[in-house]
Amino acid sequence: MTAPTSEFREALRERYVLERELGRGGMATVYLARDLRHDRLVALKVLLPEPAASLGPDRFQREIKLVARLQHPHILTVHDSGEAAGHLWFTMPYVEGESLRDRLRRERQLPVDEALRITREAALALDYAHQEGVVHRDIKPENLLLTKDGSTLVADFGIARVLGADEHLTQTGSSMGTPAYMSPEQADGKPADARTDVYSLACVLFEMLVGRPPYTGATAVAIVTKWLTEPVPRARAARPEVPEPLDQAIQRALSHTAADRFATTAEFVRALQGAPTGFTPVPTPTASRSPAAAGRWRAPVAAIMLGLGVLVAGAVFAWRRTHAGVSESAGPRVLAVLPFENLGDSADAYFADGVAEAVRGKLSHLVGLDVIARGSSNQYRHTTRTPQEIAHELGADYLLTATVRWEKAPGGGSRVRVTPELVDVGPGRAPRTRWQESFDASLTDVFQVQTDIATTVAGALDVALGDSARRDLATQPTHNLAAYDAFLKGEAASQSMGVSLPSSLRPAIGFYEQAVALDSAFVPAWAQLAWARSLLYINGTPTPDLAAQARQAAERAQALGPDRPDGPQALGTYYAFVVGDNRQALAAYEAGLKLAPNNVDLLGSVASAEQRLGRWDAALTHLTKAGALDPRSPNPPRLIGTALLLLRRYPEAQTALDRAGTLAPTNLPVIAFKATVTLAQGDLTGARAVIRTALTTFEPAALIASLAYYWDLYWALDDAQQQQLLALPPSAFDNDRAAWALVRAETEHLRGHPAEARVYADTARLAFEEQLRAAPEDPQRHAYLGVALAYLGGKAEAIQEGERAVAIMPISRDALIGAYLQHDLVRIYLLVGEPEKALDQLEPLLRMPYHLSPGWLKVDPTFAPLRGNPRFERLIAGG
Repeated sequence: MTAPTSEFREALRERYVLERELGRGGMATVYLARDLRHDRLVALKVLLPEPAASLGPDRFQREIKLVARLQHPHILTVHDSGEAAGHLWFTMPYVEGESLRDRLRRERQLPVDEALRITREAALALDYAHQEGVVHRDIKPENLLLTKDGSTLVADFGIARVLGADEHLTQTGSSMGTPAYMSPEQADGKPADARTDVYSLACVLFEMLVGRPPYTGATAVAIVTKWLTEPVPRARAARPEVPEPLDQAIQRALSHTAADRFATTAEFVRALQGAPTGFTPVPTPTASRSPAAAGRWRAPVAAIMLGLGVLVAGAVFAWRRTHAGVSESAGPRVLAVLPFENLGDSADAYFADGVAEAVRGKLSHLVGLDVIARGSSNQYRHTTRTPQEIAHELGADYLLTATVRWEKAPGGGSRVRVTPELVDVGPGRAPRTRWQESFDASLTDVFQVQTDIATTVAGALDVALGDSARRDLATQPTHNLAAYDAFLKGEAASQSMGVSLPSSLRPAIGFYEQAVALDSAFVPAWAQLAWARSLLYINGTPTPDLAAQARQAAERAQALGPDRPDGPQALGTYYAFVVGDNRQALAAYEAGLKLAPNNVDLLGSVASAEQRLGRWDAALTHLTKAGALDPRSPNPPRLIGTALLLLRRYPEAQTALDRAGTLAPTNLPVIAFKATVTLAQGDLTGARAVIRTALTTFEPAALIASLAYYWDLYWALDDAQQQQLLALPPSAFDNDRAAWALVRAETEHLRGHPAEARVYADTARLAFEEQLRAAPEDPQRHAYLGVALAYLGGKAEAIQEGERAVAIMPISRDALIGAYLQHDLVRIYLLVGEPEKALDQLEPLLRMPYHLSPGWLKVDPTFAPLRGNPRFERLIAGG
């Protein structure tokens, strides 16, 4: 309801006159009205259609009756309610004064005594409501009213949930709350009780004392990320005059776990008054700020660098819009371009995806429009979710869907029919079609169709288009349809560079090469070709020719499109993956980010380079923004989970990886990292359970080979899986005989077969030496060669290769790969009988972010030669 209809006014005319709108939020619109019967001003709230439909008139009246019973000096109660012209409404007293938010804007910090008085009065009101079975669930400065006589009133109980009153309502209603004051259980979608209001009230008290909420950020995602990853803050740290007992009470009330808080607001009040009965301060964990490092994860190391995100549930981004308070500004419109449905031959699905991506790319450049990133939108391919559910999960105001049919005539003259639909899914109303039209054109006009769709969507959303914006929308990536078709096939093969395994990269490279051969000025194709070649260099067999080809493609993309982000992304990827120069990579990525500040790939790439340079805080800032733009992609929780693993914050890492697994159950890195988190806690049985579960949905040979080589987890496989590993041919390792033979040597040695281990180690040695002749400065292959030589008993040569690897890529140069190479040097020293030198290298790894831990050392048989060594036993004990 954007304005009161004449029917609504007429239905109320004998009782109320609506004078003006006071504000609106995600659930209702508020009007100043005159109560004719009692000749007084009231605040009249009209529920928006969607929440009204969810409640229904009968349930609405039942809930309002319960709320109307709340008669307390510090509660803004309900006067009246009803249904008029199809709208549900209720009234509350109109209070002259100001909200706490208004006062904080003016004064920022309040005197301690004043803050305590406001908190105490609000707590007493909440305690009374809780005893009546009502939880507020949205306590914030906007909902605390300060009257002219100095009293505090808790407002907006009108649509609070009723505990135990209606279980179905509790399960289906939307999660109310405002991110800066929302309890962790609310953010997780769990039921709210009195302790939820305790948490929110403590946030408000903290803000009154300090001048800001305990967790702040530019977006809802940033806020939620902070309380997931940072310790409970101390008010005294920002304002030393806050008494210690008060600071401790606030800390307890802000505990992330509801059971650790005060059970009631009355207990909170007693603590604030200096009588904290039974109160024991909760210790605050210390958060590490050190940079993370990678393990022996060749493909995952590249994955960490590729698509970085943030630990946050996709729905968090939605809360900022669907539950915004009355005082919040509207901000840019949020649009999700969902996968277009292919109505033609199944082999043409890539073409429909290409049209959707082209439209998404054009719209993403428009000022005033936030477009959800591809990784999140593509989660809804063939979805059974309703538009409301998708909008809530993505935080979208509008959804763009379409059907695509490519009709191929036998004698040529193919045509394409695209039928897009723009659906308005804003909060408080049922989905409705904003615009729908069918475009039927010859295939040669497909680019014009994409432009027309994007332009019409912009017009339907009232997005102003200047001359430059119109030029951008009309820009064509190529004028060669055959080149465009080859490019789209490359995108399908590489999943738009979402995969990093050689088996996917090689066919993608072939299609990209075909595209640039047909159109030598095709910038996106050159950029993707450079990216794919750089990835193949680091994850396949590196050769000088491949390195040169990657650079050539990156420089070509940059030269052809100096004002586009494609070239900087391609150059940065080349510097990071081929050259190993993270500073040059970061400079290139940052140049691209200036051209496209909301490009998710560039945000992730910048964060990757920053991590490898040890700039963790800056990386997290970019990760937060990337996660907000791509809330439903599995990459953000996977990658933040990886970082938390390296920081040895295992419960948080597990939560993040579980979230990623929910979004992508067959994602190989997620499976591997979940097993790694378990191993880091010393639980080999648990890790094997993770692997067994994964084998029920993942192709066994591919999973076992990848875990054994890329993650160095051959020893975590059970006996049957190890036997299956030993039976795999080189083709299971992308025909990399060096990788295949090294894994065979490692596994045979583990199983007590030294002769067989030496045979395969020699095969690995020969293959790695051949690879190093092509790439003599590749540090990982020097390390692998050193391990192979150690199995062969070549002590001096093995140590030389391991030390050379560390010298080429030390931790100071790359915090991810450098730590792993030092780990390989530890293995070499152990294999050749140098335990003290091994410990010299091992001890620093346990003092920095890395996946090794005391628990890991207890279960990894690699470290068996150190059992009984006093230095090693101290490491196991955590000393």
